[in-house]
Amino acid sequence: MDSPSNGSSDTPLAVAASSSAADTQSATRSVGAVLWDYAVLAKPEISSVVTLSAFAGFLLGAPAGLDGWVLLWTLLGVALCAGGVGVLNQVFERRFDAQMQRTAARPLPAGRVDPDVARRIGILMVCASVGLLCPLVNALTAVLAALTAALYLFVYTPLKRKTKWNTLVGTVPGALPALGGYTAATGHLGPGGWSIFGILACWQMPHFLSLAWMYRKDYARGDYAMLPVVEPDGDSTAAQMIGFAALLVPVSLLPALVGSASWIYGVAVLPLGLWFLATTIVFQGERTGQKAKRVLKASVLYIPALVGILMVDWFI
Repeated sequence: MDSPSNGSSDTPLAVAASSSAADTQSATRSVGAVLWDYAVLAKPEISSVVTLSAFAGFLLGAPAGLDGWVLLWTLLGVALCAGGVGVLNQVFERRFDAQMQRTAARPLPAGRVDPDVARRIGILMVCASVGLLCPLVNALTAVLAALTAALYLFVYTPLKRKTKWNTLVGTVPGALPALGGYTAATGHLGPGGWSIFGILACWQMPHFLSLAWMYRKDYARGDYAMLPVVEPDGDSTAAQMIGFAALLVPVSLLPALVGSASWIYGVAVLPLGLWFLATTIVFQGERTGQKAKRVLKASVLYIPALVGILMVDWFI
C-alpha cells in the first residue's frame, strides 16, 4: 500500500508534466479562479468545523472571561493548521482522488494546481500555525497543533488504504484541536479539555461513517479500506454509528459534570445528542444513501449547535 510519501513521489517526468499542465491552465484562467482553487485545497468546510471545535474548547476553558486576543490567535492558528493539513492531504492523495468521481474534479487531480506549489503552501501554513501559536498563545497548544498535523498526515492518511479501523484512529487528530482550544484558554490539560476531546472523538465516527457509506462505491474505486467497502453489508457500519452516537450522549454531559459548564448546558445538550442518535437508528433500519445523508446533515449541525449551547451557557 502507498504511504503519504509514496503518494507524492511521482517520477520526474510525471511531476514535470503535471506542473506544466497546471502552469498552462493557470496562465489561461483568471486570478480569481486560481485563488479559488487554492482556497478549495484548504478544505474550508472541514477547517471551519475544526476551528469551531477549538472555539468550543476555549469556551470550556474560560468560564470567567475571554481574552479576546488569545482567542483570535488561537482560532487563526487552528484554522491555518487545519487548512495546511487539508492541502497536504490532497497533495498526498491526488492520484487516488483522480480515480473517484467525487474528487476527480478537485484542483490537483484535475491538473489546475501545481502539486509542488501546493505542497509548499501546505507546509508553510502548518509552520505558520505552530509559529503563531507558540509565542502568542502557549507552547502546549502549539505542540498539539503540530501533533494534529503529524498524526493526520502520517498515521491516519496512510491507514485509509490499509485498514478498516482508519476512521477510529482518525478520531484522535480530529479531536485534538478541541483540546487545543481548551489549553489555549488555560495553559494546561484538564478535565474540561478531555471532555470536549471525548465529545469530538465520539461525534466523528457517525459523521465519517455516514459519508463513507454514501460514497462507498467511490472509495472502492480508489482502493480505500473504508469500513463500508470492506464490509459492504453495512452491519458493522450501522452498529458503530449507533454505538458512538449513543456514547456521545453521556460523554456530552461531562463538561457539566466536571464543572466546566453549568446545568443549563447539560439540559440543552441532552436532546441534541438524542436527536443525533435517532438519525443513526433510522439508518440501521434502512441503509440507504438518503438515510446516511440524514446522519451526515445531523452531524454537520451538531457542532454549531454545541457551540451555540456553550455560548449561551457562558453568557448566562
